Amino acid sequence: MDAADVYVVSSRDNRGGLVVRVGIPLADVYLEFLGGRCRPNTVLAAAYDLKVFFTVVARPPDQVRPADVLAFITAQRTGRGGDRALQPVALADEPGGVSAATVRRRLSIVSGFFAFLQARGDVAANPVPRGLPTRRERSRPGQGVPLVRAVRRLPRILSPAQVDALAAALRTHRDRAMVAAMVLGGLRRCEVLGLRLEDLRVAERRVFIAEGKGGRQRLIPVSGRFFAAVAAYLDTERPPGSERVFVVLKGPRRGQPLSARGMEEILSAARRRAGLDHATCHELRHTCLTRLREAGMALEAVQAQAGHASIESTRIYLT
Repeated sequence: MDAADVYVVSSRDNRGGLVVRVGIPLADVYLEFLGGRCRPNTVLAAAYDLKVFFTVVARPPDQVRPADVLAFITAQRTGRGGDRALQPVALADEPGGVSAATVRRRLSIVSGFFAFLQARGDVAANPVPRGLPTRRERSRPGQGVPLVRAVRRLPRILSPAQVDALAAALRTHRDRAMVAAMVLGGLRRCEVLGLRLEDLRVAERRVFIAEGKGGRQRLIPVSGRFFAAVAAYLDTERPPGSERVFVVLKGPRRGQPLSARGMEEILSAARRRAGLDHATCHELRHTCLTRLREAGMALEAVQAQAGHASIESTRIYLT
């Protein structure tokens, strides 16, 4: 299999569903399986990670061995092929290696892919090692060294002055409402874009998240300032035609749901006008959750607000 044969193609089926392909038959079957249980962006991300893996390893799935996976890790971290069986890793957007967190994510996707193949009987075993063995392995199984040890970083947040500057740089009530949902409610970008009109519990000052990460639902309180921005947007700007709260205001897609790319463009332009060097959607969410913890909210309550499946994900806000 030549590296040039590995690519990602997305299209829509007859029912409007997303179809993602990477040109590797077994991987395409797996992506179709993921399409029935994950968000489109998750499927696209998995497709890209599988593309990277098979571009680097340059073997069909049934010929991948643990040694190939370990060499892939080295190639990803160093930015160059470390084994004669590997193709160079010089992808256009990754010239000098990638972060440990990115490698961990890619290994997770690859491991899930091979677990799927193993369940189907396409491969005898999952070639992704669970960890490197140590001298204690016999007495304490499962206590091996992780393949990739990632640094647990503190979330980057915005100061109150930066939040005010960003808000002042936003040009529409819609944009102010979207930012408020993240910085006052801790919503993820996909959760903001997925909000429906029926999800707004105005009288309760709560928002229903119908499709959170992992398919989990939650009902969370959000500041009245968010609902005031939404009310101004609904009264003066929003065109009819969609059940989604946040839609395109102008152009040929007017009235259609706003896309993730559209939201990023809005935020990027506002950052430039405000003179900020950072203010991503994820940082706005982190800012909210950090401020809630600083205000004395119990960790379990922060977990519920954030929609974390495990409280271990919320412990980062203890520092």
